[in-house]
Amino acid sequence: MIAILDYGSGNLRSAQRAFATTGHDVEITSDLDVALKADGLVVPGVGAFAACMNGINEISAAEVIRARNEAGKPTLGICIGMQILFSDGLEHGSHKGIGMWNGEVSQLDAPILPHMGWNTVEVTGASKLFKGVEKESFYFVHSYAAKKSVGQSQAWTTHGEKFLSAVEDGALCATQFHPEKSGKAGLTLIANWSAGL
Repeated sequence: MIAILDYGSGNLRSAQRAFATTGHDVEITSDLDVALKADGLVVPGVGAFAACMNGINEISAAEVIRARNEAGKPTLGICIGMQILFSDGLEHGSHKGIGMWNGEVSQLDAPILPHMGWNTVEVTGASKLFKGVEKESFYFVHSYAAKKSVGQSQAWTTHGEKFLSAVEDGALCATQFHPEKSGKAGLTLIANWSAGL
């Protein structure tokens, strides 16, 4: 079963539909026990870093994400759900993230913000997520991003400057883009992630 974490932020229904294409049961939940025990956990996120962290803190979900990682249970962060996995966010002031990776999420130095629409990724290292879609485009909507290399494998995208568009780090993975809005390439990436459950 794949659990989609409901902490008050995210396109939960579209994510549910996309992850259901894998053949797994998909449940939207704010129940931490369900989130902890699920074969895979998806942490979505839309809006601002601080608002998402407030939602995470209100239901004490950070501990579940840490516990899953220690147990080697797959977790996937999407968009702001990726950003809050870092230690610091600089959107509308300085805010503490969950701190799975050490690094800050800062505004893109780009002539047009938000970065909205389709863009390509440059995969570095051995990637399970991008198998078969290394050259495809994915759908982005954001103005902030992490810019420091973390994890075991990364993907990079350029909009004004180069930023981290995906991380694979053992059981913990994340994408700055929205795979559930990225057509066939996004569904392939979701299938690649779910194949490891």
